[in-house]
Amino acid sequence: MKLSKGHKLLILGALLVVIDQVIKILVKTNMTIGEHFNVLGDWFQILFIENEGMAFGMKFGGTVGKLCLSVFRVGLFGVLCWWISGLLKRGTQADPDHEKVPTGVLVGLVLITAGALGNIIDSLLYGVIFSASTPLEAATFGGSYAPVFFGKVVDMFYFPLWTWPDWMPLVGGDVFFEPVFNFADSCVSVGAVYLIIFQHRFFLTEDEDKDKKKK
Repeated sequence: MKLSKGHKLLILGALLVVIDQVIKILVKTNMTIGEHFNVLGDWFQILFIENEGMAFGMKFGGTVGKLCLSVFRVGLFGVLCWWISGLLKRGTQADPDHEKVPTGVLVGLVLITAGALGNIIDSLLYGVIFSASTPLEAATFGGSYAPVFFGKVVDMFYFPLWTWPDWMPLVGGDVFFEPVFNFADSCVSVGAVYLIIFQHRFFLTEDEDKDKKKK
């Protein structure tokens, strides 16, 4: 049985989400907050932290901001799914007026969508299915530390590549790359960078076509 492009993309997206969640659950249920270990020397570590906000540990406006961010993530996920679905129809009987969309564009969008869903799951469900992670205890299944939409996002990848010399102005003594992030963040970042670098012509063509139609 030959799989359609849509089914292949769905499998890819599901696989990325599963990988993200397996990593997060292993970290959350086996490590305490702040616990870490080296993977490749000091420059690549697994460091368990949780954040209540945006990617790479950034925060957004307290309780109200957290709720707004969670709702925004869900809405963005819905828009991305709708967009990908529309792009898949191009060049088919459902939309014969457009050429088929390059596979690379669809893969890039699936990476971003899967990453968004990975962090949505943390925010929506982790608060009601896990006990709280603390510096003294790892989380367990069956607890409840926050209501729906208020779960914390699990981060673990840390790359302190080097520390700037103390004599350097502004950055002296600081770590070059301080953010701690997760697999879902990586999917979003890789997908976005890939689309910008390798698929920008597609989006430029899209804008040109829209301008022509307006005229």
